[in-house]
Amino acid sequence: MGKLLLVINCFILAIGHCGGPLMMRLYFIHGGKRVWFSSWLETGGWPIILFPIACAYLHRSRTQPSAENKLFLMKPRLFIAAAVIGILTGVDDYIYAYGVARLPVSTVALIIASQLVFTAVFAFVLVKQKFTSYSINAVFLLTMGAGVLGLNTSSDRPKNESYREYVLGFVMTVGAAALYGFILPLVELTYKKAKQEISYGLVLEIQAVMCLFATAFSTIGMLVNNDFKVIPKEAREFVLGETKYYTIAIMSAIVWQCFYLGVIGIIFCSSSLVSGIVIAVLLPVTEILAVIFYKESFHAEKGVALALSLWGFLSYFCGEIKQSKINKPALHLLQSEMPSVPNCQISV
Repeated sequence: MGKLLLVINCFILAIGHCGGPLMMRLYFIHGGKRVWFSSWLETGGWPIILFPIACAYLHRSRTQPSAENKLFLMKPRLFIAAAVIGILTGVDDYIYAYGVARLPVSTVALIIASQLVFTAVFAFVLVKQKFTSYSINAVFLLTMGAGVLGLNTSSDRPKNESYREYVLGFVMTVGAAALYGFILPLVELTYKKAKQEISYGLVLEIQAVMCLFATAFSTIGMLVNNDFKVIPKEAREFVLGETKYYTIAIMSAIVWQCFYLGVIGIIFCSSSLVSGIVIAVLLPVTEILAVIFYKESFHAEKGVALALSLWGFLSYFCGEIKQSKINKPALHLLQSEMPSVPNCQISV
């Protein structure tokens, strides 16, 4: 059951991670200019999560006594932690949207690959994630990949965009990778410090609260920037038409929810570092889709950066496979010396 849930969350994450940047870039290249609105769309679809939360509640109502069953499982301590992470997510959404507004999707994807480096470092600090020679090698290669990409930052600069704006977009995207690399282990730390049983139903509630506060942060930004007044006019002037403008906005909100739901699901089933690895592994897919749909250039620096990134991913996975082979005999020996215990169950 745990492996099945992990696979499902990986699939959901793949939809969000590959589709989200493409939908966001589609908005910008056809006349969209509201960065705060784009960041709002990244979490604005959070009410979708209420449906699986309701399903989890109905399931509990059938399997648990009515006195123990509650509509919401989250305690105040966990609610506050989720709210703080949500505000950080809102900040990350804005700086990421700013980067996508200035850079091609293929470039953004390569820069975001460096997120694994930050995730590994913060996971070591916050949740004591152990490093191996393979994971250190992967971090080094990914860092080199981002460095190679930065050597020729203006080669794929979009037309009608200044060099200063392009460099600022590059820096903001690196900042988004660093901040989200901090958020992932922070979510895992929240699970460990929750002082209550972490079920998948509770994970959904945490996700809903995080997105709610991230959306509130972006809403304040939209109010200050007068986005709500400008959006109707922008929709009428959108190159693809007003109807497609709102269709893109709605689909973006839905697709981004897949990303966040997949991320927290993988952290629940495994760890924040594995979540970062899955995000990084999807890099080639996003690269290929950007080149196919948006005819983006793929110069030599991007090729080298992609090769280094893939080398880093392979290094990490080889290390994980070898480590699992080493751990299996030790685990079997430990189990033989202990009395039998029932299998772990994933509750909702």
